Amino acid sequence: MIPSEVLFLLDIGFLPISVWDVLDVLIVSYLIYQLYTLVRGSVAFNIFIGVITLYALYFIVGVLGMEMLRAILGQFVSVGVIIIIIIFQPEIRRFLVLLGNTTLRQRSNVLQRLFRLGDSGKGDEMKSQGEQFELKKAILSMSKSMTGALIVISKSVANEPIGTSGTRLEADVSDELLRTIFDKSTPLHDGAVLIGNGKIQKAGCILPVSERDDLPQSVGLRHRAAVGLSERSKSFAFIVSEETGFISVANDGKLQRRINEAKLEEALRAAYS
Repeated sequence: MIPSEVLFLLDIGFLPISVWDVLDVLIVSYLIYQLYTLVRGSVAFNIFIGVITLYALYFIVGVLGMEMLRAILGQFVSVGVIIIIIIFQPEIRRFLVLLGNTTLRQRSNVLQRLFRLGDSGKGDEMKSQGEQFELKKAILSMSKSMTGALIVISKSVANEPIGTSGTRLEADVSDELLRTIFDKSTPLHDGAVLIGNGKIQKAGCILPVSERDDLPQSVGLRHRAAVGLSERSKSFAFIVSEETGFISVANDGKLQRRINEAKLEEALRAAYS
């Protein structure tokens, strides 16, 4: 049993404040902040403000006794939860992925360490470093030749929101193959390459485009598609601009533009970590 004097921190008149009250406020504040970061700068944020305004108006007209207007607003408020789920389905999915991703990744790492035998760990590390070298070589080469490219690195290929788009390859990651895919004369150049499980899984994939209005107007469709995918999954998306040759990377809904070789290596290590 926990002593009651430990649970109650303060007693302001009629308002006792316990440890659970503080914990409650902290958890709710964290959840609200995460929701804000997910919808910030997107059309969904404007819709969210509209929903809050609707509920506020419903409360105000109820207090003022405006029954006719309250009845009309009540029709929307009564199905408010369903409307929110339908409108914010992508954001809700991202929020749930955000909550579960860290825990699942930690469990996966523990299991891999427990069941890893012999020198397989070293072999996996060498293979990962080889893939990173091939990717860096290809990205830098396409940057110099100003060849547009969009490369996605994912640890959970099956969960990526790309539907059935793209052509399945299941090929080894190599500089030559990546440069060939994004060559303008090939039919698969106008799309994204999806890399996962040590293979080039697909080419010519169609990615969801971000609706955020805080992205620079100078970014093109490739950049918006990269951000759109990173908003919906924990993948890394590398972009080479066809107009400037600049290299960018998108992760967790954030876009880093004009990165140099050192930053590229750092991002590749993070993608494979």
